[in-house]
Amino acid sequence: MLILTYITQLNHMTSAIKTQWHNLAFSGLILHEILDHPLEDETPQARLKQIGMMTILYAMTQAHQKLTLSNIIEITELTRSGVKETVDLLVKRGMLVETMGKNSMGRGTARQFEISQELLNKLSSFRASEGAGLN
Repeated sequence: MLILTYITQLNHMTSAIKTQWHNLAFSGLILHEILDHPLEDETPQARLKQIGMMTILYAMTQAHQKLTLSNIIEITELTRSGVKETVDLLVKRGMLVETMGKNSMGRGTARQFEISQELLNKLSSFRASEGAGLN
């Protein structure tokens, strides 16, 4: 019984380490994508806001929360225009994909976002190459 408990604890620890590793890999990737590829006429402050926003959006995605302007505003406590400005830059970069979905009341439309498949593919290949180096 003691061995089974130990194995269970070890599995939980391994899972937590993998989650931390994935979060670090994502952070490194967005830092590279945003800082190494500045947009024309973009300020350093705008790049920092994008890095912070992508970190929050990744956490929201991991928590299975919809990436709508309303949800992002609620979590960040930023103004609608502040969120819109930053999210629009991330869409322009190709890091987010925008779609139109139903609003929270189901009557109108709302802008919805998801992390682009291209960015997720880069993250997967980064994880695979890093994982291969650890063996």
